Amino acid sequence: MRFAVLSDVHANLTAFEAVLADMDEQGVDRALHLGDIVGYGPDPEECVNLMRARSIPSVLGNHEQAMLSDKAKRWFNTSSRKAVDITDSLISEETRQWLATLPTSIAFDRYRFVHGFPKDNAFFYLYQANNEKLEQAFSSMVMAICFVGHTHMLEHVEWDGLEVSRKELPLGRTRLNPLAKHILNVGSVGQPRDDFNYHAKYVLFDADVWDIEVRSVEYDYQSVARRIIARGIPGTYAMRLSGPGNL
Repeated sequence: MRFAVLSDVHANLTAFEAVLADMDEQGVDRALHLGDIVGYGPDPEECVNLMRARSIPSVLGNHEQAMLSDKAKRWFNTSSRKAVDITDSLISEETRQWLATLPTSIAFDRYRFVHGFPKDNAFFYLYQANNEKLEQAFSSMVMAICFVGHTHMLEHVEWDGLEVSRKELPLGRTRLNPLAKHILNVGSVGQPRDDFNYHAKYVLFDADVWDIEVRSVEYDYQSVARRIIARGIPGTYAMRLSGPGNL
C-alpha cells in the first residue's frame, strides 16, 4: 500500500491544488491530512470544500479548534489571532459544522496520524519535546509510526528502544528501520517553514518497503501572497511564502 500524508494546507488553495495534481501523477492508494486546513491563507472555505470533494480524511488541527472555541482562540498570539479572526469570517456555518466532526487522531494498521504530538495533541510542537518526553511518547505508542504536522518543518525522530535520534527529513526518499518506532513530521502544504522557500511539501509512504518520499511542489506563490495581504491577513504570512521584496 502506498499513501500520501499532507498537513497544514492553511487555506492556500493554489498550493493544495498543485499538491493534489502531483499526488495524482504519483498514484496513491489513499491520502490523509493532519489538520490545519484553514488559517493564514486566503481561501479557507475553498480548501475545506476541496478536501471534502476529494474525500481526504483529516484530523482536527489547532486552527480548526479555533473556529469552534473561544478558549482555543486564546492560545494564539496577536498576529496569528488576527489571521484566525479573519478566517472565522470567511467560512460558512456548514463548514464550521463539518470541522466539528473531525477526529483528534486517525489510526489504521501500524500508523497513527495526529496534528501536533502523539497521542492526539493539536497544540504541542514536536520541537518542544526533549528526549525524555519523546521516550515517554514512544513507550506508550502502540503504532510503529506516528505522522505529525503543526511545526511546518520536516523532521524524523526514531527510537530503537534504547535511545532517541532526531534529524531533518530530507527531500527525496528515505528508507525507515522497520524494527524501530518513528515520529515523522511531514512539513506543510500551504505554509512551509523547513527551509523557508515557497515549495509545498508532503510525503508519500510505501508501507510494503517502509520507504518515505518527501515531495516538493512548485506553485504560484506570489499570487497567494498578494491575496493574503488583500484579505487583511498579517503580511508575515505572505512573507513566509515569498520572501521579502518578492510580492
